[in-house]
Amino acid sequence: MDKKVIIETYKEYWQIQFEEEKKSITEILSGQFIAIEHIGSTSIEGLGAKPILDIAIGVEKLKVTNEYIKPLAKIGYEFVDHEEFPERRFFRKGEWRAGTHHVHIYEFKSEHWNNHILFRNYLRENTAILKEYEQLKKKLAKEFTFDRVKYTQGKSNFIQNVIKKAKKEAETSVH
Repeated sequence: MDKKVIIETYKEYWQIQFEEEKKSITEILSGQFIAIEHIGSTSIEGLGAKPILDIAIGVEKLKVTNEYIKPLAKIGYEFVDHEEFPERRFFRKGEWRAGTHHVHIYEFKSEHWNNHILFRNYLRENTAILKEYEQLKKKLAKEFTFDRVKYTQGKSNFIQNVIKKAKKEAETSVH
């Protein structure tokens, strides 16, 4: 059974945990990445979240998964094969469907990398959208308390709309 979907109020220590994890990843993957970013809801000050740290690692070229498995296993990460997402490599720390940390490896500056950063930054800069997203997350957590997949699917349209809006605003401000 899935772990309950619970939205916790924002915790300042999430940023501290990220910095600690970033240091460990940097040591273990030294020279194999371009950037490491804190993404997901725990990266956005003031936003309630499931207490799962999402970490994006940007690499020049997405390598064969085996090149990441052994190093990341040394610091507690397990590879989770998601064939439906060939643009990323995904690793989890913690139990199945109840992980405490998620690592997403993307090609740096790819569309998927950029969308994560764009969404995070947009919510950081737009309090009204942040509050709207938090309310949606709380509603979905009540509705799908034991179904993380449906909870995640329920957020998809909102996230895609925010990304479209952020891209459009970025284009407008450039011209």
